[in-house]
Amino acid sequence: KVLAENDQLRKEADDLGPRAELDYWKKKLSKFHYLMEQLKSPDVKAVLGVLTAAKSKLLKKWRALDIRITDAANEAKDNVKYLYSLEKYCDPLYNSDPVSMLDAIPGLINAIKMIQSISQYYNTSEKISSLFVKVGAQQEKKYSQIFFCVV
Repeated sequence: KVLAENDQLRKEADDLGPRAELDYWKKKLSKFHYLMEQLKSPDVKAVLGVLTAAKSKLLKKWRALDIRITDAANEAKDNVKYLYSLEKYCDPLYNSDPVSMLDAIPGLINAIKMIQSISQYYNTSEKISSLFVKVGAQQEKKYSQIFFCVV
């Protein structure tokens, strides 16, 4: 079930900021970390031992499933690590005045470029584009709040 959810296309609101991206990956990491812990349990090891001793054909499917789970867990861990590096650049988008917010943009863009060039999993144009959309949505939200306060 967790892998099926992982393979589904993400549906989210258009006005989410970059913190929502970090929250999304933190939740995924938590799910996969729990799943990985369960797979290391004595009960699972015992079942695998029995399947191995019986030379079961299920072992091939099990190994493929284990690889998928491990890869998804590694992706979530990697993405959380890199998205945390954006936090200090994203804070002004939520907490600053427009001038301070604009001053933070070059650092934020450079950090996103770093993620794109280094990250094994987050370096797709789809994920980077989605992150830029979230940054833009948060800027727009902040400007709208300021505009309405002035008016």
